[in-house]
Amino acid sequence: MLKGKKIVVVMPAYNAAQTLEKTYREVPTDIVDEVILVDDCSSDETVEVARTLGIRHVIRHEQNKGYGGNQKTCYNKALEIGADVVIMLHPDYQYTPLLIESITYMIVNELYPVVLASRILGNGALKGGMPRYKYFFNRCLTWFQNVMTGQKLSEYHTGYRAFTREVLESIPYMRNSDDFVFDNQMLAQIIYADYDILHQLPAQLPLWIWCPAHLRAVQASEVASREIQDFQPVIQRFFRNRNPINSNPSRCFPCGIFCVLAGNFACLSIFGIYVHLPFVL
Repeated sequence: MLKGKKIVVVMPAYNAAQTLEKTYREVPTDIVDEVILVDDCSSDETVEVARTLGIRHVIRHEQNKGYGGNQKTCYNKALEIGADVVIMLHPDYQYTPLLIESITYMIVNELYPVVLASRILGNGALKGGMPRYKYFFNRCLTWFQNVMTGQKLSEYHTGYRAFTREVLESIPYMRNSDDFVFDNQMLAQIIYADYDILHQLPAQLPLWIWCPAHLRAVQASEVASREIQDFQPVIQRFFRNRNPINSNPSRCFPCGIFCVLAGNFACLSIFGIYVHLPFVL
């Protein structure tokens, strides 16, 4: 509990038995009231380790529902038990739990309703061992998304996020994908709803650790395509100037050009990838 707000950490887990304890031990239990772990039908002892550690809320999917499906269960359970602030932390120790306190203070002091811990700010990604090709395409896709939405986010792909209860209750996250483009769809919904987003740094630990839950779903080209799809409604709202996120016309201009050329059902070619852009919101 912090300033009368109930703080809940949710952990979407998949084969995290080896890293779960190390992650959990660094969670600041003096301010975190509850921890929820949702196991997405792991083949290891993730559930057993969680129960041994005394995690009160352990949910196991009998069938693999994907990274997005896992998050849906996490957020639904957090809201069910009365969370005021929900922090998603991967139990694979890719992100340090030591940022939980500073992230939480930003939210409970009502400075920001959404906080993202960035791997990119401060050059932490490359120093932490992020492959250069992944860093390059991360930067390219982030630039494109920022231009199209008028935002200035350092990245859209971090898995370390915190939300107020109001944010989770106001966006239709249950309509999102069950795989790991869920993260970008959720950000698109948050931007569309005009919530301010803060980027905190640094999120990454000294070692770049790949999360199995992120690797099993789709290949990188498909992920990039679908991320672009998810932001079309935000882009179209810029063009129509209907309750815009940023009323500066100079920022709306590139979005308008994009929509004029693309229309509601556009084919965008990026490195030979042709994408159909449907509405997702």
